[in-house]
Amino acid sequence: MTWTRCFSSLGCPDLPLDDIFALAARHGVSAVELRSVGGTEDVPAHFTAEYETPAVLAGRLKNTPVRIAALNASLRLIGGTAAEREQLTALAAWADALGIPRLRVFDGGKLANAAELAEAVATLRWWQGLRLERGWQTDLMVETHDSLITAEAIGRFVAAAPGTAVLWDAHHTWRKGGEDPVVTWRAIHAAVVHIHVKDSLGLPSARHPFTYVLPGDGGFPIAPLLAALTADNFAGRVSLEWEKRWHPYLPSLDEALRSAAQRRWW
Repeated sequence: MTWTRCFSSLGCPDLPLDDIFALAARHGVSAVELRSVGGTEDVPAHFTAEYETPAVLAGRLKNTPVRIAALNASLRLIGGTAAEREQLTALAAWADALGIPRLRVFDGGKLANAAELAEAVATLRWWQGLRLERGWQTDLMVETHDSLITAEAIGRFVAAAPGTAVLWDAHHTWRKGGEDPVVTWRAIHAAVVHIHVKDSLGLPSARHPFTYVLPGDGGFPIAPLLAALTADNFAGRVSLEWEKRWHPYLPSLDEALRSAAQRRWW
């Protein structure tokens, strides 16, 4: 296995940071991505209240076996707001001080047409200018969430914004885009640094025309995808995005991690 397992704190949104790390260590997961901590999505405010400064938190994290792979922002490259940019900026200051390599942002939009891609590129240019001005080392990865749900759309985005790192939500391109994940991977792999995986059944739920289920209870073809990642020496993160924060009907992340391990799903 060349890639590293990871999970999103959306699966345990009320846990403080130490308990998130303990959960990861208990399941042999070496990295986490943070979207929710201690019951809030305002991660910078939570960090300030708990640790005061990035230097204090960096000291706490120095010897932990679990690393923070990313801080997850709400900014959409297409249709983003001033408030979303402010949140990204606040997260970036902590990420850079803590040596966290990536900040997650969304694609946004609906069509991934020329006008939307131009807006996405303009937002990326704003970010790169700010990054240069502040001297930050941390950079962005763009999640394929809204308009980038097929390999063809992702390819047009990457062509418009060469060098941009992609967080590929493999479930989205499979369930919403109707693509075989191995086929999608072969088309976009050069840009991908991080992958979200989850499982579902084609039955309607409160928010979607499908229902998330425990890893292995649904139809997501994880085994051939992981075989393809290993064959291609993918060295990024493969993250279980267990969205209990948005879907309370889901079992606990602890149960999901046990299920994934028992079934050798991930």
